[in-house]
Amino acid sequence: MATWTTSSAVGERESLADVIARIDPADTPVFSNAKKETTKAVFHEWQVQELTAASDTNYVNEGSDWSYVNPTATTRLGNYHQISAQAAQVSGTLEVVDKAGRDRETAYVKIQKSLEQRRDIDKSLFKNEARSSSDPRKAGKLLSYITNMSLISASTTPAGTGADVSDMAGTNAALTIAKVDAAMKAAYDDGGSPSMLVVNPANKVAFSDLSSGGAVTNQLHMTANAPRDAIIVGSVSMYLTDFGTLNVVIDRQATNTEVMLLDKDYYSIGHLPGRMFSVSDVAATGDAIKFAIVSEWTLIMKAPKAHAAVVDLSTT
Repeated sequence: MATWTTSSAVGERESLADVIARIDPADTPVFSNAKKETTKAVFHEWQVQELTAASDTNYVNEGSDWSYVNPTATTRLGNYHQISAQAAQVSGTLEVVDKAGRDRETAYVKIQKSLEQRRDIDKSLFKNEARSSSDPRKAGKLLSYITNMSLISASTTPAGTGADVSDMAGTNAALTIAKVDAAMKAAYDDGGSPSMLVVNPANKVAFSDLSSGGAVTNQLHMTANAPRDAIIVGSVSMYLTDFGTLNVVIDRQATNTEVMLLDKDYYSIGHLPGRMFSVSDVAATGDAIKFAIVSEWTLIMKAPKAHAAVVDLSTT
């Protein structure tokens, strides 16, 4: 007599875990490190003040009248808000049936769409794109404000107002320590102190390979009471430059052709009131629940000269 097995029997319950695994990365370092500000108009403006150049001839005759010099006028900068949206609809049936890993489907989908939108905003910050008032409005991105660029001579440098970008016309070349140092010095000379070296995964590998430990010395300390297996260190997570320490931050949304040196104290994300990852319910036109996740946001580069970039890279 044949053995009675699960393939013959009827009624075996399914074994479905009540946890949903998500492999796609949702981290957004540049967006997450930005301060968030509430703005009041589609075109948001701010002012930047620069001091007059330092002088080594500041001495006057005893009893003389002063020489009256007015301070340098502020520079007025601005950027447009762009609207980012992720829309979805869930059938009425799917909302109420019993599901594994979540209770309400609409709540679950809203979370997914919010994560997707955050990644979209983070990715767009790396785009070589100037601001635009034409519909659909576009915010000027990081490269439209950064003037301290370590680039090939054939490329142009933007004015730093968000209104134009570099043409990136130079012949792409490999990432070098010298290029990073030059960009860091340019920002420092202008009063900046970048703390983040933002790279994509390919440029992270390239940077770790530079100088083979000449950039950073990695040390592994061991004690007799707590012996450990030998560890090969092939990664650089911090770079001590002549002008400050750079934390090497990996952003999956960054490009192969640029590396950013950012001072997180001098850039932020502005958004109109109630318009950052807000849920907009849409009137039903059938047996479905419709909604959209909406953000109306802009990049605020409070002091463009505080940042720098290495562009025209050939990293693959």
